[in-house]
Amino acid sequence: MTVFNPFLLSLLTMNTTLLSSPLQGFTDFRFRNAFHNFFGGIDTFYSPYIRLNGKLIIKGSYERDILPENNTTLEVIPQIITNDAEEFLFVAKYVQEMGYNELNWNLGCPYPMVAKCGMGSGLISNTAQIEHILKRVHNETDIIVSMKMRMGYENPTEILDVFPILDQYPIKNIAIHARIGKQLYKGGVDLDSFQNCLDHTKHKIYYNGDITSVAKFKEMQERFPSITHFMIGRGLIADPFLPSMIKNDIMEYPKNRFQLFEEFHDTIYQQYDAYLTGPTPIRMKMLGFWEYFSESFSNPQKTLKKIKKAGNSKNYESAVKEIFKSEMH
Repeated sequence: MTVFNPFLLSLLTMNTTLLSSPLQGFTDFRFRNAFHNFFGGIDTFYSPYIRLNGKLIIKGSYERDILPENNTTLEVIPQIITNDAEEFLFVAKYVQEMGYNELNWNLGCPYPMVAKCGMGSGLISNTAQIEHILKRVHNETDIIVSMKMRMGYENPTEILDVFPILDQYPIKNIAIHARIGKQLYKGGVDLDSFQNCLDHTKHKIYYNGDITSVAKFKEMQERFPSITHFMIGRGLIADPFLPSMIKNDIMEYPKNRFQLFEEFHDTIYQQYDAYLTGPTPIRMKMLGFWEYFSESFSNPQKTLKKIKKAGNSKNYESAVKEIFKSEMH
């Protein structure tokens, strides 16, 4: 492994672009705007994917998420998940009418219910269909296409058969999560296979996977010095300070860390509470966030247990106050 001196590493960090990897159910416009306002550090956000399921109709929740008026202070790129050319063309035209000039194609989603339908990471082995869709999209629209991929579903060499097809088209970039679909988020990232990807395509590659700390980021930066774009997914929710700490090349949290975190939490909680109907949806929504948030606290298991035990909004709000208060003293 090449060893970099700290000065060279900090120079590389200055030229680093950080992107927010989309997480379905988490990184919608409410989260993105609050995150950008409180923490910053992310240059470009990708919206969670638009899925049509064979009907050429855009659901209201997808539309709200990418409406320009809901995304005024940040750069957002819409994403689609599909294995159908007509759906891709329909969404491409739709987002262009909204003023977007790029559409990201998700060939990365690892969840079995998606992959078994031949979408997300389940589409990577179907090179003929990938070629058919790209051919039609590039012939029939002028949308810029970028990709978000795993290295395969069953094994990490599947992607190597896709590269010769991708190399025929002006794909803007390919963000690769260094796992296979079958892993979901289990096990480590496969950095040797990721390097193999770099060696087999002419396209610009973004790195994605397990950037959970500044130290981890620097490890990836040392391992892949040619990479300038890094995508952060779950790590950004677990530790919202991480992107700005990477950008500013600092290892220490601000003194008012948990005060800021609490204000951020209260902002998204109030917005989701106003949007969701009934006590159960908001409780489940916030529980999902706390499965990540809790990792930032001194006792993650105890923190999450408190949230799970809060059976109603009043108890939830009290539990949250107590959790943040204990970290501030």
